[in-house]
Amino acid sequence: MKAWVLHGINDIRYEELGRPEPKPDEVLVEVKAAGICGSDVPRVYETGAHNMPLTPGHEFSGLVRETGEGADPALKGKRVGIYPLIPCGKCRPCREGHPETCRSYDYLGSRRDGGFAEYVAVPVDNLIELPDSVSFEEAAMLEPMAVAVHAMKMGIGKDGDALKQDAKIAVCGLGTIGLLLTMFIKASGYANVFVIGNKDSQRERAASFGIGDGYFCDSRTMDPAAWLNGSVGGVDAYFECVGKNESLSYGINGTGPGGRIVFLGNPYSDMALDRDTYWKILRNQLTIRGSWNSAFYPKGSNSNRADDWSYVLGELKDKKLSPSSLISHRLGFDELEKGLRLMREKREERCKVMLVRQGNYKAVGRE
Repeated sequence: MKAWVLHGINDIRYEELGRPEPKPDEVLVEVKAAGICGSDVPRVYETGAHNMPLTPGHEFSGLVRETGEGADPALKGKRVGIYPLIPCGKCRPCREGHPETCRSYDYLGSRRDGGFAEYVAVPVDNLIELPDSVSFEEAAMLEPMAVAVHAMKMGIGKDGDALKQDAKIAVCGLGTIGLLLTMFIKASGYANVFVIGNKDSQRERAASFGIGDGYFCDSRTMDPAAWLNGSVGGVDAYFECVGKNESLSYGINGTGPGGRIVFLGNPYSDMALDRDTYWKILRNQLTIRGSWNSAFYPKGSNSNRADDWSYVLGELKDKKLSPSSLISHRLGFDELEKGLRLMREKREERCKVMLVRQGNYKAVGRE
C-alpha cells in the first residue's frame, strides 16, 4: 500500500509499505477521506511526532476491509468514522469516565500510524458506524466537530447550569474549530453569537451560519476588547480558539461578571497576563476552563453519559448543519505535501483541506 511516512522533522515521504495486519480486537480500515489538521503542520515541520517513523493523520474515515481475532466479522464492509484517541482504560480519568484526559493514552496519527495511508489498523472500540446519509468527508470531520462540541458544552453548560438562550457568546478565532464551534452554538438556538476573525473569507463563512455584520469583529481594523466591552456590552461566555496572548486578553477584558471563558486554541508561545488583566479575573469572578480533545464512549461502555461524537452524529443525521461547506480544498492522497505547504505558507485562503480517494471528490456517501 501507499502511505506517507514521517521519518523526522521536515522529512515526510510517500512510500510503498506492507499492508498492516489487524491485531486482536482490531480491524483494517481502507481510508476514504482524511482531513489535514492544523496540528499536523508543526508535527511535520517543527516538532516531529512522539514516535518516528510514523504515518500521521488523525481525522479520517473509511471502510472496514478485514477483522482481527476477536473482532466481529459483521464489521467487514461497514462505513466508519474513527475516534483517534486510544485511552488506557486504567487510570483515574478513564475509570471516572473522562477518557479524553487519560494519563497514558495512545493516539492514531501522532503516537501510532494514522490515516494518511491507504489502510490503517484501528481498535474496534474506536469505530463509529456511519449512517448512509453521512458522507466519508463529513465523517472525516467528526473529530474536529467533536472537539468543538466538547468545548461548547464546557462554556454553555447544561441542565440547570446552562446559559439562557438570550446569553451573549463570543468566539475568537475562525479557523476550522472556531467556525465549527460557531456553527454548533447557532444550531443550539443561541442568537447572540459574536465572532472575532481576521479574514474576509471568515466573515463570509460566518455569515453563512447567520452571523450578521454587526456580530463580526475584524481584528485587522477593530480592537476586539473595546468592541466586546462597547458595542457588545460584555459577553456571558467567551471561547478562545487562537492560542495567543492578545486573544486571551480580549476574553478576560470582554467577559462580564460571572462569565465563563473556555481556552481551546493550541498555544503559539508562552502565555502571560499583565496585572490589570489578572485583576479582572478576580473582580469579575470569571470561570476559566481548558478544553482538550473530545469524549467518546464505545459500544458496551459502562458510561451513561452522552458523548460528544454521538451528539455530532445526531446533528449530522438530522441535517442540522453542513460541515462540508468548510472544505476549501480537496486533494488526492498523493498531494499531502501540497496541502501541508498550503496551510503552512498561508499564501491563499483556505479552511479545511481534505484528502480524498479518486472517485470520492463529491463527498460520496457510499462506495
